[in-house]
Amino acid sequence: MRNFDRRSAVVLGLSTATAALAVSQPATAETYGPSYGPNDGRETAPGVRRVDISRRETMMPGYKMVSLRDVIYQPGAKTQSPVMPNDMVCHMLDGELNLDLGPGGQFVARKGDVWTCTKGMPENTTNNGSTVGIMRVTDLLT
Repeated sequence: MRNFDRRSAVVLGLSTATAALAVSQPATAETYGPSYGPNDGRETAPGVRRVDISRRETMMPGYKMVSLRDVIYQPGAKTQSPVMPNDMVCHMLDGELNLDLGPGGQFVARKGDVWTCTKGMPENTTNNGSTVGIMRVTDLLT
């Protein structure tokens, strides 16, 4: 077994303390979600930008591809989609968005929330808050 001297004990103690601090810090926009500039991605509606992240084949039955994208809503921005083009899983990375997914499907998505949408359902999204809202979308493509 290797000798454990005073220097090794100090290094181990500092390493452990640093790791504990990193884990115990509350999530911020920098640690929880990305921060985007005003020209990142492409504009899909006034005050709304789409940043495509990744796309690949899936092993899930019924789907050929999966893609990942972020949709960034500035305060006051909104989108309306009368029909969802595909199934998707959404996750609120930052901020809050008001969603209307049709009858009985109205709710406020807050940071950390996850929800699903199916092909053919409507989605109307509004950022009524004072901060940017970032929705991460996993598209399940047939």
